[in-house]
Amino acid sequence: MLALLLRDLRLATRAGGGFGLSLAFFLIVTVLVPFGVGPEGGILARIAPGILWVGALLSCLLSLDRIFALDREDGSLDLLATAPIPLEGVVAAKALAHWLTTGLPLTLGAPVLGVLLHLPGSGFAWLTLSLLLGTPALSVIGTFGAALTVGLKRGGLLLSLLVLPLYIPTLIFGAEAARRGSEGLATATPLLMLAGITAGAVAMLPFASAAAIRVNLR
Repeated sequence: MLALLLRDLRLATRAGGGFGLSLAFFLIVTVLVPFGVGPEGGILARIAPGILWVGALLSCLLSLDRIFALDREDGSLDLLATAPIPLEGVVAAKALAHWLTTGLPLTLGAPVLGVLLHLPGSGFAWLTLSLLLGTPALSVIGTFGAALTVGLKRGGLLLSLLVLPLYIPTLIFGAEAARRGSEGLATATPLLMLAGITAGAVAMLPFASAAAIRVNLR
């Protein structure tokens, strides 16, 4: 498991499929928003939590098709499916690798980019916490979508269409928690809902992803 995790981390770093590409896209989205809505600080501060969450969500989509596609092309996925390691564990390791190379850097970089959107000082901690709770769900759900489309050629668009509706609850509660935190309101309810979504996804989706991979390998 550890060897598989380290291998995926090395591949993501060398190929630029996670860390650099996602952060660059996140930066571009954040920089372009003030040009589109205007430089007025009040407007930017009001929409900053939602914009940062949408940017993080879209950035996670960029590298989803690489989670299993490369292993499928070189035959590694067939070997992993017949290895002594349970396929559910393989899926969990790949989801963790995706989060470490995509979700975690986005979480750490979001407060810095929040400065560009005039995010209130009280909202930085809540934004970071909401992303820390929500981005694991994005990676696990994305891994499930990648497992469903692993046998398809050029399945990137279909993967996005499958995953985006599943991302909506995470986006709603994550952006709401960040918005309430920036306005000084109570954040317990959206944070608990966000944590519940992540816990449910981590508990159930590796099994669903493993089943989808087995079907696609037949």
